[in-house]
Amino acid sequence: MVDTRLQGRDLLHRWEGNPAITAEDIPFRVNTVFNGTPVATEDGVYLLLRVEGQRGYSFFALARSSDGLHFSIDEKPVMLPANEGPFALYEKKGIEDPRITVIDGVCYVMYTAVGDCGPRIALAKTHDYVNYERIALVSEPGNKDGILFPRKIHGRYARLDRPIGLGRGNIWVSYSPDLVNWGDSEVVITPRPGYWDNFRVGASITPIETEQGWLEIYHGVKMTSAGPIYRMGVVLLDLDDPSKVIKRGDQPILSPREEYERIGDIGNVCFACGAVLSGNGDMKI
Repeated sequence: MVDTRLQGRDLLHRWEGNPAITAEDIPFRVNTVFNGTPVATEDGVYLLLRVEGQRGYSFFALARSSDGLHFSIDEKPVMLPANEGPFALYEKKGIEDPRITVIDGVCYVMYTAVGDCGPRIALAKTHDYVNYERIALVSEPGNKDGILFPRKIHGRYARLDRPIGLGRGNIWVSYSPDLVNWGDSEVVITPRPGYWDNFRVGASITPIETEQGWLEIYHGVKMTSAGPIYRMGVVLLDLDDPSKVIKRGDQPILSPREEYERIGDIGNVCFACGAVLSGNGDMKI
């Protein structure tokens, strides 16, 4: 007999070994580690981690795993903020929240460049996950959560992002012929009054193509008297026109309940930066 009872209060199942990586696992001195973006490789699952150093700015480190659960971290950071060239001014305060997308065998990383002018979306690529070639700054200030779609749509690259307007964040889709110049932007989803995502929404993982549409796991923020609460939700977008929403979940799929989710530099946060699919149909987020 199949057990149809609800298992816990969240749709997603937490791995019993969580947290998978802590600051104590990093082989160099850091303040914290978070927002890792995964990619499936021939050697297993790699995580490109956002690490905040003791000086207060963020950079990237690489974690490797044969099973997607138990990780070892490289001895040195793999990407630091630029200290010269055209990116230096805009990465003066760090690089944050990488999102990996593989397109036609090339691994691209969209990340947030943080400087005195505010956050901008930047794009880089890598062939070995250790060395990164910066391509371009691809947004104006005030934009974050940039994520590439894994294939072109009608002959153009596509991305999701989250520009801030009127103090609130919405998810938008934009298109590009060359990954550098972006336009034809349209809003996709907005915060919903009275819901768990009533203050801000942002894309979280590389959209997953299904027969029914693009599956996107996003983060939504509810503002309370005690501060913001970050939860994870799902939305299904049209394959040919991702600005069209087919379905959107009414309830979050993961909410902060555990101590490592409730307590931290920023408390009450469940926030994804990617997902990998296993051969048995499981998804690790």
